Amino acid sequence: MSSLITQFAPEFTAQAIMPDKSFGTVSLKDYRGKYVVLFFYPLDFSFVCPTELHGFSDAIADFESRNVQVLACSTDSQYSHLAWVNAPRENGGLGQLTYPLISDFDKEISRAYGILLPGGMALRGLFLIDKDGIVRHETINDLPFGRNVDEELRMVDALQFYEQYGEVCPVNWKRGDGGIKTA
Repeated sequence: MSSLITQFAPEFTAQAIMPDKSFGTVSLKDYRGKYVVLFFYPLDFSFVCPTELHGFSDAIADFESRNVQVLACSTDSQYSHLAWVNAPRENGGLGQLTYPLISDFDKEISRAYGILLPGGMALRGLFLIDKDGIVRHETINDLPFGRNVDEELRMVDALQFYEQYGEVCPVNWKRGDGGIKTA
């Protein structure tokens, strides 16, 4: 497993469940000019995964206000995804999501991003891709550890601050703190 940081994000086109619960096709190239948070999770109908998917869905207005497209992906089929979004949250389902849920049933996307486990499931990988398609941040967690949506928003803010002002963001930096001039 090697890092994708500073490299072009691996391109893909795949089937997905769209926010309106229809089947659709998602291509990474369609989001050029926007930032993308692409996150992988292990399996539909599991315990930690819905908490993450709900967290990103609930924060979609924060991501959209920063010109970020959120995309989620697992190695489950689009039919499994559809069953999961059709099940209400209170019954272990996802209910309404606000971003596409990508099927990587052939496991090619997970493999390209370096997070496919030998058993065929994806680790909890997250990739922040800039407007030009370059991976600028990645985190990869083992299966039991969920991610922090606020931290991903902070990373988007740091990237955009750096792009706008050319200043780096020190430890525990948050939006509104300013930065450190590099020249």
